[in-house]
Amino acid sequence: MTSLEQLYDAHAKALYVFLLNVSRSSEVTRDILQTVFLRVAAEPELLASIRHPRAYLLRMAHRAWIDLVRRDRSRKERYQQFSSSTPSIFEPASETHDLHRVLKRSLASLPEAQRAVDHLHLWEDLTFEQIGDTLGISKSTAVSRFRYALDKLRAQVPPDTQIASTSYWSSEIPTPNSP
Repeated sequence: MTSLEQLYDAHAKALYVFLLNVSRSSEVTRDILQTVFLRVAAEPELLASIRHPRAYLLRMAHRAWIDLVRRDRSRKERYQQFSSSTPSIFEPASETHDLHRVLKRSLASLPEAQRAVDHLHLWEDLTFEQIGDTLGISKSTAVSRFRYALDKLRAQVPPDTQIASTSYWSSEIPTPNSP
């Protein structure tokens, strides 16, 4: 097994989940994932001096996502303009307080920057310092984005759900100056 295969086997799933959470599109996720690993295959020296390959690959993937967003901005704006005026045939007729639906809808409504920090902290188990390095932001910015994401999610959850007792809401949020 080659080094690239080992790298792919070790990190592709985490990259895929992160990109899917950020992009909300499996096609876009696969394209970006392919772009990242093609770049690594073409330039193997990229990872020669890297201590944390997963963090570096996550950063590459995030930057590839940003590049894609920048290239497709006008197309997406037109799409959003038309799709916002047309009701979705897939939305449920009556709203339920099902925890899964509430969380899915709430997470989807977060800004991309907050969603990325939320995902990296809760699902990839990265520290705020690692998140800062991965996304090219300061630790304080990562902490703030996480705090704002939790605040927005708490505000969107109906009071009669049992979500308040889950560990998701009780995550310790350090202050920007704490270690």
